[in-house]
Amino acid sequence: MSRVVTGASRRTSGTFLISHQPPPLARTAGPADHLSPAEVLAVVRQLPVMPGADGKRAGVAQRGAHKILHWLLTYPGDTWQQRWLAAGADADKNWMQPIEDADTGDTRTPTAKRTETLLGLTCLLLCRVVLPDYDFLSRLKSARVFALTRAVFSPEVFARIEQADVRAHMSTRQFLTGVAAITKMVLHTGRNPEHLTVEDLFALRGWNLAHRSYAGSGTSEAWDLLRAAGVLPVEGPMHQALLHGQRSTADLVDDYGIQCSPVRDLLVRYLDERRPGVDYGTLRNMASMLTGAFWADIERHHPGIDSLHLPAGVAEAWKDRLHFVTRENWPTKVRKSRLRILIAVRSFYLDIQQWAVEDPSWAEFAVPCPVRPTDTQGGAKADKKRTAEIHQRIRDRLPHLPVLVDTAERHRAEQAVLLKIAQAAQPDEKFSHGGVDYQRIHTPKHVCARNTATGELVNLTRAESDAFWAWAIIETLRHTGIRKEELLELTHLALVSYRLPDTGEVVPLLQIMPSKTDQERLLLVSPELSSVLATIITRLRHDNNGSIPLVSRRDSHEHVLGPKLPHLFQHKTGWSPTVTSTATVQKSIDHILALAGVTDHAGRPLRHTPHDFRRMFATDAVTGGLPVHIAARLLGHATVTTTEAYLAVFQNDLIRSYRTFLDHRRATRPSEEYREPTDEEWREFQQHFNLRKVALGDCGRPYASPCQHEHSCLRCPMLRMSPTQRPRLVEIIHNLDERITEARVNGWLGEAEGLTYSLAKAKEKLVSLDRSLNRMRDTPGPTVLGMPIISGPH
Repeated sequence: MSRVVTGASRRTSGTFLISHQPPPLARTAGPADHLSPAEVLAVVRQLPVMPGADGKRAGVAQRGAHKILHWLLTYPGDTWQQRWLAAGADADKNWMQPIEDADTGDTRTPTAKRTETLLGLTCLLLCRVVLPDYDFLSRLKSARVFALTRAVFSPEVFARIEQADVRAHMSTRQFLTGVAAITKMVLHTGRNPEHLTVEDLFALRGWNLAHRSYAGSGTSEAWDLLRAAGVLPVEGPMHQALLHGQRSTADLVDDYGIQCSPVRDLLVRYLDERRPGVDYGTLRNMASMLTGAFWADIERHHPGIDSLHLPAGVAEAWKDRLHFVTRENWPTKVRKSRLRILIAVRSFYLDIQQWAVEDPSWAEFAVPCPVRPTDTQGGAKADKKRTAEIHQRIRDRLPHLPVLVDTAERHRAEQAVLLKIAQAAQPDEKFSHGGVDYQRIHTPKHVCARNTATGELVNLTRAESDAFWAWAIIETLRHTGIRKEELLELTHLALVSYRLPDTGEVVPLLQIMPSKTDQERLLLVSPELSSVLATIITRLRHDNNGSIPLVSRRDSHEHVLGPKLPHLFQHKTGWSPTVTSTATVQKSIDHILALAGVTDHAGRPLRHTPHDFRRMFATDAVTGGLPVHIAARLLGHATVTTTEAYLAVFQNDLIRSYRTFLDHRRATRPSEEYREPTDEEWREFQQHFNLRKVALGDCGRPYASPCQHEHSCLRCPMLRMSPTQRPRLVEIIHNLDERITEARVNGWLGEAEGLTYSLAKAKEKLVSLDRSLNRMRDTPGPTVLGMPIISGPH
């Protein structure tokens, strides 16, 4: 397989797709390439299927073939393929006109003459006298020629393609486009469909890119049809085969076009030395900083330099340029990664100096480092500034989270109702929803309608799907605080249960696969999150005949393809399921933000990233009473310090007090605690789950943590409401209203303020509970999640 990466002189390591451009090969020839005209016509007469009306115009077809052969003889060449190329017949179909006008005594109509020439050309193609290029086949556009090709060359294979399972997931147009692409490859290569290869499809895709600026025209459809028919021994759709794997170190360095060969070889050797100890994403960043931001920049501004021993002026000029990012046709901006680049370059020089002591082969490159220790100072100040920016970012966004959640929920419900109304309408029938008039448009696969006021054509099936998955993304992120990569790695297998041996209670858990670290973790699933996950699983099963498709996810950092798993966040690209991309996650959040219209204090639109939900989750949990070290464990942070940087409203004095407590606790902690728990301690841990039962539901506080709200459950975010307690909650809200009125009448302002706060929290819990109950009502029946149950020790 030939893989050529475009743009080798500039950075392309961020490019995921490979441009498959096989080198020009010698044109193959058909089996009749050396036959005489009479022998070719004899082969034509033996065709199993004669073009024309059931073979009645066989004579017409043979005359047309005879005329084309004699026309080709007027061009130089020893074979028919050579004469075809010399005549330039691949360029267009204009060469047919002189053949049709050559016989001046022919009194037939131009249509009859053209039919004769086309039938003759069809015979020559079916006998493989010539193998036309894709230029000619794209202009031919003859359904008859393509149908006859499928009838002559391995019709049983085309029958298998016709019956392939993947066809059920394609639209009629997609299927026909894929079959047409296969037919073109059969005519161009001179091979039957069962002999087509992966390179044949890449060649057709390369031609499409070169001549049409897009890679479509049925290549992906042809790939899946041939794969399903057993022709291509590959797994996965075509776009997976086009993705970069982990590239060699030399390729990563050569992306920047280093001119000095010794320095280029040194960079490759250095990165190869570091590669076993770092992940692939880190290696790419190192290559970017050392090769692109450092040496390529120096060569660009100081041509001819060939040594790592930089003159003082060159080094200072480079460090000055490093303050800003300058690109052609882009505005200049301050470089945020300046310190990281300086540290990477300093480490590069110091590593070589240290290695030279043990290995003399590094000695010639052991030169003074251009980055002084003082150049890398300011890291702590930069970290404080970055932390302050994060805190302010969360302060701006956290108050708008309820608005964002309500908007996502409302938009999802509106799109579902609109789709249901449109599905009930007949083609061309008009209907209204939300004060907007629509007209149903007949489409074979999706439900579409036209806005009668604006004329805009709306794909309601896609709009409803986008609204659902935007809601699912926001709900899952805000209830779990997981990273976006961890979100996309969630599978049906991640849902497990733990059965308590004493009470038999089943506690649902969500297994979070490691994305940034190598430690997986378990999250206790709240009722709200359980409802969201159940809704996602129900939809996937409904859309895929009762099962969740197994799909592979590509790790964009490690550039590896994972195993096929039942991922929860997946959608169909055309006809094949694929895991949702990080770009789609951000696009979904942006769409809901635009509908919500949230702005900051200056009136500027607020942009949320998936990581903002993670920080808001941490801030909300800790301010609600969750200890910081427990929050760090839930978030998968290696240290509490990382979690503290997420807490936008957590006071510094509390953090200092907590650190003092930890230091004291670690100093006085008895050595007996560093052992396996006893049976009594384990029973005490299990009893903790029984003590979490409260009047309105369950208390979600972690083990060995005290109640932070003095058992005022209405105010506590750890309360997990039971759906059966909704009437009791409504009664409490009415009672609070009456008590607030009484307090204000009697002038108990402090009491009224406390009751008002409790009332607001109670109403929030009622809204959240009703939202979950509405989702339960939309589901026709209970969702069997299929979670394995982990029993406790006996």
